[in-house]
Amino acid sequence: MNDYTTTIMLLCCSNVFMTFAWYGHLKYLNQKPWLVAVFVSWGIAMFEYMLQVPANRIGDQVMSLGQLKILQEVITLTVFVPFSILFMGEKLSMDYLWAGCCIMGAVFFIFRSKIGML
Repeated sequence: MNDYTTTIMLLCCSNVFMTFAWYGHLKYLNQKPWLVAVFVSWGIAMFEYMLQVPANRIGDQVMSLGQLKILQEVITLTVFVPFSILFMGEKLSMDYLWAGCCIMGAVFFIFRSKIGML
């Protein structure tokens, strides 16, 4: 596997943990004291960091910091939208489409030098 693929795969897995750490407690721990949610979220986030740190180190070898951050945002939205709809029961709206278009614009501008565009 090349460094781009490894970075993307690790960041995707990391984002699944991150999304559950940040938002999963809203569904399952909303009746518990917030301190319980904090410790559960930290426990989940530990696995996120175990994937995210190597992903960023590998990605830093082949991408600029800005490219790595925008890639992370694309992956975050890609993971978050299905999570919020399928797991949390949110309604799909056009706002997700417009947010995705804005992120894709950011991808274009941050990666255009890599693909030889002005």
